[in-house]
Amino acid sequence: MTSHLETALTSVDWNANVADFVTDVASMEDIEKVNLRTAIWARQLEKADAGNPALSFVREMQAAGIQAAILIGLAMYKSSASSMRAMLEAGLYYTYFRTHPEELATLVSDARYFIGKGEIIDYHKVHSAGFRSKQEKLGLVTKLDSWYSDISAVVHGQIPGKWSTTKSVTRDADLIAESVAKFIAGEDALHRLLLCTAGTALWDSFSPPAKAKLLKGLPGDQKVALDLDAA
Repeated sequence: MTSHLETALTSVDWNANVADFVTDVASMEDIEKVNLRTAIWARQLEKADAGNPALSFVREMQAAGIQAAILIGLAMYKSSASSMRAMLEAGLYYTYFRTHPEELATLVSDARYFIGKGEIIDYHKVHSAGFRSKQEKLGLVTKLDSWYSDISAVVHGQIPGKWSTTKSVTRDADLIAESVAKFIAGEDALHRLLLCTAGTALWDSFSPPAKAKLLKGLPGDQKVALDLDAA
């Protein structure tokens, strides 16, 4: 006996969605660039901060980026928004919990404990060296807040139908363009966050090739503000 769920799942031509998506070379390249830079961050942080239990957030950060890419390819655009937000949130949590082991233990042991995005940013403003001036030069907080608000509206269904195909789960060129653009912007906010926080603290332990790749594309005045060497 075929269940209604089985019928719904098998009625979608998942292979066709992926086959259609991979013909969009520009979107494919954009997504690959996003996840490549996230992978570089993950690799360098894993090495530089070896043994830190907060690295679990770095692994989650990278996994969420991969899941976002897969979901876009499958035409699950609304679901991809949740993975994009999870990627950024995991990065945020890592920047805080890497130096707060007691709070990290509480996060695991007490379901009532929670720290939000605003609290983490406020912490960095007070305690992370040079954060205020660096983030201002890079436009970090403005970009992060704007992106987070927009993507949360999609995740929470504040605008019904946003990023959802109305009739079936099929490729939609407009939604691909919008979701990929948001993915790029979210990773860019994450990248700037790491440059201004954990990246600054651990930079001396990064490899020269990784440093060069992570600084690539930044305007000269932003590189000066960050005061991070490329070798």
